[in-house]
Formats: sequence, C-alpha cells, structure tokens
Amino acid sequence: MTASAPTPFAPLAELAADLAAGRTTSRALVETALERIADPAGQGATVFIEVDAERARAAADAHDRLRAAGTVLSPLAGLPVSVKDLFDVQGQVTRAGSRALADAPPAAADAVTVARLRRAGAVLIGRTNMSEFAFSGLGLNPHYGTPRSPYRRGQPGDERVAGGSSSGAAASVADGMAAIALGTDTGGSIRIPSAFCGLTGFKPTAARIPKAGGLPLSSTLDSFGPLGRSVTCCALVDRLLAGLAPRVPAARPLAGARIGVLTNYVTDGVEPEVANAVDAALGHLGAAGAILTDVRFDALERLPDINRFGFSPIEAWAWHRPLVERHRDVYDPRVLARILRGEAASAADYLDLIAARAALIEEAGAALWQRFDAVIAPTVPIVPPRLAPLVDDDEAFARTNALVLRNPSAFNFLDTCALSLPCHRHGDAPVGLMLVGAPHDDDALLALGLAVETGLASRR
Repeated sequence: MTASAPTPFAPLAELAADLAAGRTTSRALVETALERIADPAGQGATVFIEVDAERARAAADAHDRLRAAGTVLSPLAGLPVSVKDLFDVQGQVTRAGSRALADAPPAAADAVTVARLRRAGAVLIGRTNMSEFAFSGLGLNPHYGTPRSPYRRGQPGDERVAGGSSSGAAASVADGMAAIALGTDTGGSIRIPSAFCGLTGFKPTAARIPKAGGLPLSSTLDSFGPLGRSVTCCALVDRLLAGLAPRVPAARPLAGARIGVLTNYVTDGVEPEVANAVDAALGHLGAAGAILTDVRFDALERLPDINRFGFSPIEAWAWHRPLVERHRDVYDPRVLARILRGEAASAADYLDLIAARAALIEEAGAALWQRFDAVIAPTVPIVPPRLAPLVDDDEAFARTNALVLRNPSAFNFLDTCALSLPCHRHGDAPVGLMLVGAPHDDDALLALGLAVETGLASRR
C-alpha cells in the first residue's frame, strides 16, 4: 500500500473494550468517521451516497449516556456502521446506486437487517455507494463515482477498483469511515471487495438473514452480511443480523480439520501473485495441523452451460420491467444489458435452472460436505484490476467482470456459506482466501475461520 494509505478503525472487540474502559466515547468514534468522510484528500464523497451526520451524532450521544448509566445493548453499541445503498432506512430514499430511483419515496420503515443493527446499538453513519442495482463485481458506478481500493491509491493511472457490488461498503471500512459495513452478496459482492481491499467478508447461507427491506437482485441467490477487519467482527455482526445472541463462536482448532483444496475451475487463469499467496497460506495451515486434500469437483465445469441465462438476469428482469419502461435512459448501459438478458428466458428455462441447481447442490453434498469441514479456493483469481482500462472498454469490462465473479458466484449457486480472508503479506497486492462451508453450517464455518485467521497471522 502507498504511504498515504488510510487508517482503518481497530477491530470491533478492541473498540468495544476502549469504550468499556472509558478510553474513548461513541461520539469521538463517530466524529472520527465523519472527519474522514469529509476529508477532501480522501474519497468520502465517492464512497458515500448519503451521510446522516446529525442523526449519527445524536445516536452516539445517546449511547454514551446509556453506557454511563450502565446499559450496553451489545458489543456493537455505539460503533459507526455503514449501510449499503440497497437497504431501506426509514426516512431515506433507497437508490441502489442508480438515478432511476432518485424520485422514489423515502422508506417507511427500516429493513429487518437495519432494524436489528439499530436494536444492537449500531450508529448508522450513512449509505454507501455500489454497482448500480448490485449487478457488477467491479464496483464501477457512472452516476456516483467509483470507490478505489487502498492498494495503489493515489498513483495516477494505476489506481485499482475496490470491487463490487459492495464497493463503498468495503472502502468505508478500509478507509476508516466505518468500523464495519453491511453489504450484500449475490455472486460475490461481499467477498470480492473484501479481497480487493484487504478485508474479511462473510456471505452467510442465503436463508440465514431476512431479506425484507433489501432491494433484490436475485431472490434466489441474494445474501446479506458484513465486511470488517476480522472474522470475529464478521461473526458478531452476522449473529446480530440473524437475530441470534451476539456471541462469537469459539475457534475450532486447525489440527485435524479436514479441508479440501479445489484444483479445478476456480484455479483457471489465476495470476501468479494470487497463486503464490494462496499456496503460502496453505503451507501455514498445513503446518498448524489442518488436513489438506486436493479435490477436483467436476460438476463446477457445468456452471457456464447451466447459467446460460442465470438466476440474476431472470429475476432482475422480473423486478425491473416497470422501472425500465419508465427510466431506461438513465440506467448504466452495462447494467441494463445484463438485466435485459433475462427477457429472453422462458418459464421452461427458469424451471430447468432450478432443477439443475438442486442437482448440483446434491452432488456437492456427496463430493464435498460429506468429506470435508470446508473447502478452499482463491476468492478472486486476480489482484485488484486497474480502473482506467475498465472505464471505456466494454469488452475489457465484461471479460474482467466475469472473471472476478466466477469463483464466488459458484458458491452462491451451491447455496453455501463462505468467508473471504486476506492472505497476502503486508504491502503486497491484496489477495483473498475463500473458505467455504456446507449450506446452513454458518457457525461452524466461522469457528473454523477464526482458527484459519490465527494460522495466517504470522504470514500476514
């Protein structure tokens, strides 16, 4: 990273300890976040579509008074949290990173996820930028600007994308504008920007977190989850979002953990920097006692044919039809083209897709989850790509977008839970290691993820 790289907040547990010990206040943390957002030398104006400064200050003061009176709602109480512009926040317009919804009425109520964060004491700092309607893995947004990764920040011609679609969510945490971020993941939209920004991101099993109040991309594949500094941060917020007690699971020892290392499909076209970082990470995990076994899952090779249309275009077209009719001219043309792919799909195509997915999930159960506690793959096969070549070259954009989405989207299709953890050395290009667990095995995956994170600490 460059010398001017931003300073992120400490992990949530450290911030909570500082609040408990009186070393800081919620108001001080919120003011720090707001100062970083407003800093003209930073990218706050691009990362955030809307900043709710006054309500954030009022909430922070309220939590400081509660704490002084002996009431702490959760370990998240009083900490600044950013919310992707895909979630309803009462009184605010949910634009989904688009101009097409600029005249939509303000939300009448919070999304379930937002309401749960509020009940836990989170201080909502603002709404983060994103790929329009969450339909890209790169994070480019022609309406509100494109957030950058901390890697190569400030180097003209070499600045890198933050990844999408939760681009602003990742940048808000990486740049110290929020302590944790709420994002969404339909084909990698939490894990890709986490990998590109050196963060940890968790995609839960799709059914784990209620979707009410979140604008859909694909009702089948959408998952809601956190982007943060550590597995502990993500585990805490995941449980709050799921309506569970804010208790981080105990780490599962790496010794004896059965981990499958995928050797096909997800390894195609992997850049040397990514391959070297992942190989070194595997060496550390093996040295810590994990039982690593190479595994080939040939069913993944069928995914391109199965997804000739795909759930996202079909289900997005169903939702967007009336909006496209009214506001086609203000859509990002690249996003509109992907939505319009769903128009040609028939009911039979959709039913075939549902059946093919069910069959593939069953195959994965026998080939992977009966044998392994988790499987490992590179989150993304490349390091963060340069922004400049992607802006005007549609072919380069489409090719790169498909490549960065390939690995994470395979596991949305398989309905798994998945973590992306940084596995690069400090100062190197950011690389994500994806740890994938069986459907509905979220807590077990997070417990193993804690141990994997510890196993990688010496490398990091």
